[in-house]
Amino acid sequence: SGTAEAALLQHLCRKLRASGPVTVAEYMREALTNPAQGYYTRRGSIGDSGDFITSPEISQVFGELIGIWYISEWMAMGKPNTFQLVELGPGRGTLTEDILRVFNQLSSVLSKCDVSVHLVEVSPKLCEIQARMLTGGKVQPNPEDESAYMKGFSKTGIPIFWYRDIQDVPPGYSFYLAHEFFDALPIHKFQRTEKGWREVLVDIDPEVPDQLRFVLSPSSTPATENFIQPEERRDHVEVCPEAGVIVQRLACRIEKDGGAALVADYGHDGTKTDTFRGFRNHKLHDVLSAPGTADLTADVDFSYLRKMTQERTTTLGPIKQREFLKNMGIDLRLQVLLQNSHDTATREQLLHSYDMLMNPEKMGDCFNFFALLPHHRLVHADKKDKPESKSSSPPVAGFNELLLK
Repeated sequence: SGTAEAALLQHLCRKLRASGPVTVAEYMREALTNPAQGYYTRRGSIGDSGDFITSPEISQVFGELIGIWYISEWMAMGKPNTFQLVELGPGRGTLTEDILRVFNQLSSVLSKCDVSVHLVEVSPKLCEIQARMLTGGKVQPNPEDESAYMKGFSKTGIPIFWYRDIQDVPPGYSFYLAHEFFDALPIHKFQRTEKGWREVLVDIDPEVPDQLRFVLSPSSTPATENFIQPEERRDHVEVCPEAGVIVQRLACRIEKDGGAALVADYGHDGTKTDTFRGFRNHKLHDVLSAPGTADLTADVDFSYLRKMTQERTTTLGPIKQREFLKNMGIDLRLQVLLQNSHDTATREQLLHSYDMLMNPEKMGDCFNFFALLPHHRLVHADKKDKPESKSSSPPVAGFNELLLK
């Protein structure tokens, strides 16, 4: 696919020669989602053949524990009679599949509840893969009187809908899931200079034909004015406005309709600076070379997400994946699976995947969990007002260490 790779670079170079340097966000958008040559649009490969492996691909336990988190929150909120599971960027559908398996195992608990799944997916290739995995491929495109572009039923009979935008998902009591979703959204990069903040832009290198390089904007850009907080202490900052908008939407929905959102991603709490990376065949890849052939990501700034909820919801975390999964009982689950597996290969696979998820050197520390919950979920009721009421709301699974301070 050398010609396709060259085509996107040529396209970018023509654009840069004609109209000057572009923001990193615009560069990311082209490299990842250009209709003809974008990385996500052309591929759709995740897993061993692809350029990155995600937690659900490593171990089914990951998704099972997340499924349990949702059920635990649903119960803590008094078992409402509808339950929309809304996943943003569901990848191959592996995570949804694991969660649905748990819902099926606990179907007696959910029996009086109307469960549906809503997937927000822009890639035509990935939505086909999801449909095969979740419904066995039996789907109906463009269903009538639905805002969805596709509809089907899971093997256990749960309706599944596909949408291009979170705005299309019908309102209602919903649990949201964003696993490795925010890290692929386009970022703006800023550098502090003697003359004040400047935006980092992508341009052509005048010395080398058809090679891209980073440059600083000669003066302040609109993004600089809008996205740098006056109290910022760092010298280099990455901001993802799209993530801010989506978190705002989630917070508004949770405030209005109830539910919760769980975000799991690479990230930091407003401490890191330059995290923009490319991955190709599981190896680091220069972000500016061969655009469209590598996955580009940036660590999620959870402090920015927290700010963007504008206190419409309570936020918990970020907490390290290792702590979250430990609190969710991964050790017990591992023991049960080890006892039930009778061959060495399965046991080794289980231990290996546990190590990938929990080892601080691997995903244990760099991966974080963050939650949005309605304010009333964490209210500690006063005993003297209502003596019959419980003294406090049940702890939030996975995060409960944070509540016991």
